[in-house]
Amino acid sequence: MRTKYFDLIDQTFDFPQNEFHLREDHLFFHGIDLMRLIETYGTPLKFNYLPQISNNIQRAKGWFREAISNLGYSGNYYYSYCTKSNHFSFVLDEVLKNDVHIETSSAFDIDIVRNLYNSGKLTQGKYVICNGYKPQKYIDNIAGLINEGNLNVIPVVDNTQELQDILAKTDRDIKIGIRIASEEEPKFEFYTSRLGIRYREIVPFYKAMLKDNPRVEVKMLHFFINTGINDTSYYWNELTKCLRIYSDLKKVCPSLDSLNIGGGFPIKKSLAFDFDYAYMVREILTQVQRVCTDNDIPEPNIFTEFGSFTVGESGGAIFSVLHQKQQNDREKWNMIDSSFMTNLPDTWAINQRFIMLPINRWNDDYERVLLGGLTCDSDDYYNSEQHSNAIYLPKYDRNKKLYLGFFNTGAYQETIGGFGGLKHCLIPEPKHILIQRDENGKLQTELFSEEQTAADYLRILGY
Repeated sequence: MRTKYFDLIDQTFDFPQNEFHLREDHLFFHGIDLMRLIETYGTPLKFNYLPQISNNIQRAKGWFREAISNLGYSGNYYYSYCTKSNHFSFVLDEVLKNDVHIETSSAFDIDIVRNLYNSGKLTQGKYVICNGYKPQKYIDNIAGLINEGNLNVIPVVDNTQELQDILAKTDRDIKIGIRIASEEEPKFEFYTSRLGIRYREIVPFYKAMLKDNPRVEVKMLHFFINTGINDTSYYWNELTKCLRIYSDLKKVCPSLDSLNIGGGFPIKKSLAFDFDYAYMVREILTQVQRVCTDNDIPEPNIFTEFGSFTVGESGGAIFSVLHQKQQNDREKWNMIDSSFMTNLPDTWAINQRFIMLPINRWNDDYERVLLGGLTCDSDDYYNSEQHSNAIYLPKYDRNKKLYLGFFNTGAYQETIGGFGGLKHCLIPEPKHILIQRDENGKLQTELFSEEQTAADYLRILGY
C-alpha cells in the first residue's frame, strides 16, 4: 500500500519537475540543498534565488523574438520591469543585467531610477514608463527626470489633468502614453478600472488637447486588466476593444507607434501548473497584426511590464513545525514558527496559493492537516493549497523535525508585509538570504538581513 508522502506527490503530479527534485529524502530547489540552507541559517527563513530572475526575463524575450520572427511582425519588443513587484536593490541589479527597461508607479520610484542611472546600472536612453495615478510629488519627480534628459521618459496619462500638470513643470517637449480604463470582469464589484481614460474618451481627448499641442507627442497606448494575460474570452474581448481604439487613434495620430500590453503573465502556484506562454505571445501578436492589416496601419512596437513573472519564481520561505494541536476529531493544526499574515501576507489578503512542500521526511506516512501561524488572529492560517483545499504533510512526530517550504513567493510579500517594520503581534521579520551562482555555476549564499530583534521593535515603537 502506497502511504508515504512521496507516493502522494508521485501519483498526483508529474514529479520531479525542472526546479524540484529529491535527493536522500530531502527537497532540492533549482539545485539548492534546502536542508543545508536550514542547517546554516535556521528557520524561519526567506530567500531569493537570483538567477531565476534573469532566466524568466530571457524566456519571455525568447517567446517574443520567436513569434516576431515567425509572423514577420515589423514592430520591436521592449521588456520592462514593473518595480512595484519588488523594489530591492538585489532584484534591480539582477533585472538590469538583461537589457530591459523600467516601469514606475510612485514618486519614490523615480528616486530609485536616479540611483540606478547614477550608478551606471540603468544606461542612457532606456525607457522609463511612468504609470499610476500621479500626485504632485510624482509629477515633480517625473518632470525632473524629463528635464535631466538622460532617459526616455514616457508618462502614461491616467487622467487629463496630469498632462497639464507635467507640462507646467518642464519646458521640454514631452512624449506621453495614454492608459485605457479597461472594463473589469463581470464578477468584480465595479465595472471599469479606476485607472486610465475611458475607451470612448481617448480619441476626443487627443483631438481636443493633444493634436495641436506642439510640445506633446503621443507615442504609446497602454492596456492592462487586473486578471492578467490569460486565454479566456474576457481577455480576448478586452484586447480586441483595445486594438480597435489603437487603430482609431493611430489614424488621427501619426506619432503613435507603441502598444503597451502591461503585465500579467501568470507564475507557477501549483505543481499542476500548465500555461502555454509561447502560444499566448504568438496569439496576441497575431491579433495585433490582423487589426493593423485590416486597417492599413503599421504594426506597433510592443511593450510589456512584467513584475510578478520577473521576480515571483525567485522567492521562497522556509518554516518549521513547532507543535501539533488536535482541536477536534477531524482537525489537526500544525503550528509554524512564523506567521502567514505578516510574512506571506498574500495568503491572508487575497487567498493566494503558493507551492507548499515539505523539505524533509518524504518517505514518512502522511496525514491531512491545517497550518497555523503564531499571531493571535483567527485569520492567521493556511489551508488553501494545491490538494483541493486540504494540506497533506508527513505525519507529525515531535522527535523528527518537519520543515516546510513555500515557493515562488518573490513578488509583493516583503512590501505588503512591511519589510523591516512592525508586524502583527510583533512577529519578527525572518532572516533573508540571497542565493547566486558564480562564473563556474557554484552556488553562493549571502545574508541580506538578520531576523528582527526585540531591540528593533522597541526602537520603532519609541521605547
